[in-house]
Amino acid sequence: MIRAIVTDIEGTTSDIRFVHNVLFPYARERLAGFVTAQQYQEPVSTILDNLREEIAQPNATSAELIEVLFAFMDEDRKSTALKALQGIIWRDGYVNSDFTGHLYPDVLPALENWKAQGIDLYVYSSGSVAAQKLLFGYSDEGDITHLFSGYFDTLVGAKREVQSYRNIAAQLALPPSSILFLSDIHQELDAAEEAGFRTTQLIRDDDDAASHHHQVNSFSTIKPEQIPS
Repeated sequence: MIRAIVTDIEGTTSDIRFVHNVLFPYARERLAGFVTAQQYQEPVSTILDNLREEIAQPNATSAELIEVLFAFMDEDRKSTALKALQGIIWRDGYVNSDFTGHLYPDVLPALENWKAQGIDLYVYSSGSVAAQKLLFGYSDEGDITHLFSGYFDTLVGAKREVQSYRNIAAQLALPPSSILFLSDIHQELDAAEEAGFRTTQLIRDDDDAASHHHQVNSFSTIKPEQIPS
């Protein structure tokens, strides 16, 4: 029996093009000025110290850190510090209605249905928890954060590492076999499956011939009670 569903965001609940064509450019354009202005203020000061630790350069200046952050953006590095800074910048965009968080139209009805069935819903994304809450709090469908019982980001581990999913199961205090993980990336699903999770792959565009996971192209076709263990 499925007692919890953990969902990815990019390519799963939301079009990856929203992230790459809207969110990333918005943060990139504002990053240097934001870091320069806020470097001595919390939480930015602590985030920058964490970045210095991450790159093993304890004396790096803010200008040097900005260069590192741009390099991380270019290589799509899953840096916790970068994700935290992006999330803070994106908050202004959401609050100012510069954009809303994209949701595929099949997502909200399914989430509401699963919640009504007593299934707890969670998010696991490489984006920071703060950024996740913003996307769902300022989504195309309004604020839907009330549907989620919790959020996970890279602080729990990388999404292609088996231990990350073991950590999630431990935090939820649930048997892994009672948790369904939804993602568009089969390597993430491989790791979740090895940890004992049940899995379903969202195929929003081309089929993934390299994947052995159950594939669907809409949340509306996911029947948690029918997902094989």
